Amino acid sequence: MPKQEPQTKTNDPEINHGAMLEAGLHFGHSASTSHPRMKPFLFGTRNGVQIIDLEKASEKFEEALKFIQKLTKEGGTLLLVGTKIHVRKMLKETAEECGLPYVSERWLGGTFTNFETIKKRVNYLKGLEKKKAEGLLDKYTKKEKAEIEKEIKGLEERLGGIKNLETLPQAIFVCDMKKDLLAVREARQKNVKIIGLADTNIDPSLADYPIPANDDAANAVKYILDKIKETVLNNQVKKVEESDAKH
Repeated sequence: MPKQEPQTKTNDPEINHGAMLEAGLHFGHSASTSHPRMKPFLFGTRNGVQIIDLEKASEKFEEALKFIQKLTKEGGTLLLVGTKIHVRKMLKETAEECGLPYVSERWLGGTFTNFETIKKRVNYLKGLEKKKAEGLLDKYTKKEKAEIEKEIKGLEERLGGIKNLETLPQAIFVCDMKKDLLAVREARQKNVKIIGLADTNIDPSLADYPIPANDDAANAVKYILDKIKETVLNNQVKKVEESDAKH
């Protein structure tokens, strides 16, 4: 009898319509603010609110996750962007768990288009942090030391998430393409691929991989971030397993 090959188990994230519904991914904005390019992804209108077609949303979401899977497998970098107050914490936690760079405060103009200048500010921050860690701030007066520590805190808030970003990432994920339109524009200018939530009031063509979904509800954004985290972490485990198998 020919030897049977063992079946490979896939750990790809499962997109569940029931869970999407429960998280409120299908709720859009009022019909009056609907973007015409979102029409193909709409199921209809309920009480004046546009309803996103979860069947079509899940198809686009799967496309985005497959791209993320391919990107991380090839060693590419994905930067997460989410500056809405109710998104910041969960986005930062997701990024840190996955070892990904992120922007959870305000997007600084020139982060991509003037990357070398941003890198100089990051290096300045690293220098101050090194001085603090080595106790070199103790030679300053109490007032001077307090001012330097305040500067470190401010720089860390703005630049901490991209501190280890040596080159431009290959892709960004944007939680709200309207709020962080500057990030989207800079990414397009520098040929960085864009994965973005596309609520009913947003032009989905802004992103290379749009995900039709509610970008206002914390649960909806969390569902998307959790699936991205699952994809990235699964891929990291696979890479380790493949590396161990070779040795």
